[in-house]
Amino acid sequence: MISTRGRYALRVMLDLAENDSDKYIPLKDIAERQEISKKYLEIIVKDMVTGGLIAGTSGKGGGYKLTRAPHDYTVGEIIELMEGSLSPVACLADKGYACTRKKVCQTLPMWEEFDKLIHDFFYNKKLTDLIN
Repeated sequence: MISTRGRYALRVMLDLAENDSDKYIPLKDIAERQEISKKYLEIIVKDMVTGGLIAGTSGKGGGYKLTRAPHDYTVGEIIELMEGSLSPVACLADKGYACTRKKVCQTLPMWEEFDKLIHDFFYNKKLTDLIN
């Protein structure tokens, strides 16, 4: 399940894309348009800045903006930054996971197929695909 962190991060990215300019957009403006608590968004955008999805600056004229063109972002990278791995099982989510049953696991091919479907679905959707 995608949490509010992932869903709200996607909404912030869409808001920044739709209001794309050379200027930084104040978080209070994003919070108002998206009807999300500014306090909660402060926590989310901090991780987004650290992850390189957006740039932020404080003070007069401060706010947030995209670091790349909207069409250069995938939904998958946004969600995974906020949620962690989207893999359905631990042995696929953590490459270092040592499963003793890997060689005999009858369900592994199914999980790998499902993992690929999830990955391809979100990573083939661009931020601009979501803009009306």
